[in-house]
Formats: sequence, C-alpha cells, structure tokens
Amino acid sequence: MAALKNDPVHEDSIRSMEPDRRTVFVETWGCQMNELDSRRFVGLMAREGYLEAASPDDADLVLLNTCSVRDRAEQKVYDYLGRIAARKRVRPGLLLGVCGCVAQQEGEEILRRSPAVDFVLGTGRIELLPSIVRRAEKERDRPIEVGFDMDEVAYTPGAVARTLAHRASITIIEGCNKNCTFCVVPTTRGRERNRRLTEIVDESRRLVGEGVVEIELLGQTVNAYSDPATGERLPTLLRALSGIAGLRRLRFVTSHPRDFDDDLIAAMAESAVVCPALHLPFQSGSDRILGRMKRQYTRGEYLDLVGRLRSAIPGIAMSTDIIVGFPGETDEDFAATISVLDEVRFSSIFCFTYSPRPRTAAARWDQDVPVRVAQERLALLNDHQQALQLQANEALVGKVLEVLVEGSDRTGQRVSGRSPFNHLVHIDGIPGTASGTFVMAVVEKGLANSLVARPLRRVRSADAGGTDLAS
Repeated sequence: MAALKNDPVHEDSIRSMEPDRRTVFVETWGCQMNELDSRRFVGLMAREGYLEAASPDDADLVLLNTCSVRDRAEQKVYDYLGRIAARKRVRPGLLLGVCGCVAQQEGEEILRRSPAVDFVLGTGRIELLPSIVRRAEKERDRPIEVGFDMDEVAYTPGAVARTLAHRASITIIEGCNKNCTFCVVPTTRGRERNRRLTEIVDESRRLVGEGVVEIELLGQTVNAYSDPATGERLPTLLRALSGIAGLRRLRFVTSHPRDFDDDLIAAMAESAVVCPALHLPFQSGSDRILGRMKRQYTRGEYLDLVGRLRSAIPGIAMSTDIIVGFPGETDEDFAATISVLDEVRFSSIFCFTYSPRPRTAAARWDQDVPVRVAQERLALLNDHQQALQLQANEALVGKVLEVLVEGSDRTGQRVSGRSPFNHLVHIDGIPGTASGTFVMAVVEKGLANSLVARPLRRVRSADAGGTDLAS
C-alpha cells in the first residue's frame, strides 16, 4: 500500500513550535493497544507543555513503547536503548523512558542493564507519566512504576493526541484472564480491568461532536467487557453507542470466541453502525493443539459460532490470528488449520510461527517443531490464504462499496480508505479528496490484499446526499 499523508490532530490544543517548548518522541512497537497508548503518552505530555517531535534527534523526552509478544522482543529493546544511549552522551539533558509490555515484564532489569534509562513505566501506570517525568527530572532517582492495583482502567479521555480527525480508538478493557499457554499478555497487561460504560459513551459523544465518524473499541479480550459498577456487558455498550447521532461506523477488537454469545451477535446485527467485520482469532484448527493452547473452545464450536454470525449478519467479513509450529504440532494438526481457511474463507489473516515467551506454560515444553518446518508451514499457510483472498476480492468486481477515505498516496492522485467490511480500497479519479470523506465507489479490480475502484459519488460525513463524480 502506498504511504498515506495525514495531518496530526491533537485533542488538546497544541500551539505552533516555540523555541522554549520541550518536545517528546514516542517509538511504538506492537498492537493497536500500544498505538493508542502512545497517543495517550503524547496527549498527557501535551498538558505539561510538550510538543510532539518528528524524530528522537529532535526530542527532549524519548519514550520507547514496547511489545513483548514476538520473539527477541527484549533484545530489540536493548539494541534500541544502546543507540539512544549514544545520543544521551551528546545531550545529557535528554530523558529516556521505557514503557509498555517489556517494561512491565522486565522492570528493574532494564535499569540494571541500561544505565541510560531514566525511568520504567508499565502498562498499568500510563496516567502517572507526567509525574514520573517530573520526578526523573528533579530527583534523578530513576523511578519505576509497573504495578496493577486498580479494579478499573485509569484513563484521561481528553489526553489523547489523535492522528486522524475522523477516526478514534477507545480502550474499554485492559488485561486478560484467559491464560492461554502461549500468551504473555496476562503478565504484561495484567488481569481484566474495565472502564465505566457511561464514561465510554460520554467520550464517544464528545469525539463525534468533534468530527469523528468511526470509533473502534479496544481490549485484549474486548468482548469480555463488563462495567465495573453495573455489570453491563458489550452488547449493552454497542446498543448505547449505536444511538449516538453522527456516528457512522463502530468496530471492536480483539474478540475471544469463548466470550461470544447470541446477545452480542444480535446487538451487532440490529445496529446500523456496527460494521459487518469481525476479528476472531482461532489460532489452530486442531482440537488437540487448541487444548494444549488452553483456548477453551473446540474447532467445532468455533465453526458453529462462525455459522451463527453469518446467519445473523449476511456478508460479514472475518479476519483471524493463527499460530503455526506450536509445540507438538504435527503435519495432521497443520492440515486441520489449513482446512479451517477453506471452510471459513477469511477476508485476511495474521499468522505467525510460534515463539516461546517468558513466564508462559508453553515456554517450559519441548520446542519440538524445527524452525525450518515452522517457517515452511507459515509460507504454505500464507500462500493458501492469498489465493483465497484473491478469489474473494475478484468476486467483488462490480459491487458498490462505501469507502471512508483515510489519505492519498505520494502523488496525490490516488486516495485510499476502508469499506465497512474493512477492505482496503484504492480509488482513482478524485485527487485531493480529504480524509474523513465518504465515497461511494464501484470495484473494478480485485487484488489479493486490496481493491481498486472508481468513484460514483462523494458524501461528506455531515451530508445526507452527495456529489456525483462519475456515471
């Protein structure tokens, strides 16, 4: 995909660059939760008078927002810290903080191994960033904050520096109680902690009032959401948000199959704004491997859930996560995974070779799938899925889709955006169309990972009608 051009939009008003203003740069690795947390870092520091720097070279404060999900995550962090340490020797006043999942996981070990680090901030302590920066500046005691001692998510809704004016993400639940044998999230993100439903609705109303037309609800297991005061669950929240005038699209990610029930399916189906697209990891098509992963469902239960979703929401697009090479995985287990692709026909997949993570059960087991075999299986899986995606996208030629424009390529001649089904759609013939514009477009070509379309009419978010662009 061509690079998109977007102008940053800050929820807190940030003035033009001034010589005496301090600056912050955030290097982000990992998932959508990490990306949103990084925008929270920038927003929180904006309240302290910091501007966002374009690179670490221009920053007075550098934050590394880390991810520990993939192999060698810790080593990547220490390699990066080594490079920043050299910069600190030239600029002694530069502050360096390690945040995110590796910070939560490694804690004091980071301070021991990296003298250049001024503080460590875990995933459960994001709101303490301004105070911990002040402490590092004034006391120079290299503070560390990595605990989880709150029943609710601590969150300042107005302190998020958004990068798109028309789309926003909102954390509704953090942590996970599932304890899958391969997953480090319960260690790095803690147990489930939820936000109040009324607080989420109020934040959403405010965002829509500021021009947001698409909201995505985030959580490690988002469909486990439960209001800490009332016990109201995700279906109630979806129904409440669907009633906000001006909200055009609503998504949520990532869901666990075990927490999907008929009420949630009904809430999706009856809403005019919940998008007909769902990310639903299945991880393996083998019941034996699912049991070893402690996924709490069987292949048959997963496929039954897919059937119920497609019966209630015709045309729903589904994406998924898959791990290959998990300890004990045989050729037969892998073949069972491939067969799920054929049965479900996912719109896209995110697949990885297994890598042992610290303090997980699977890390203690024999790693009996050779790296070469795991990589071969990954390649086969990707090739198989690419063929299925190409077939599905070619079948969309001639279909009309509503596309929410996200940006343009470097030439400015082609705009790109997403359909309600989360297809990536490239549209030629409407150069200069602004991000946040809705365009009705007819698909002219289906590629394996995207669609190419021509515009029919442009509909801005506040308009009931539109402007004809092509016949």
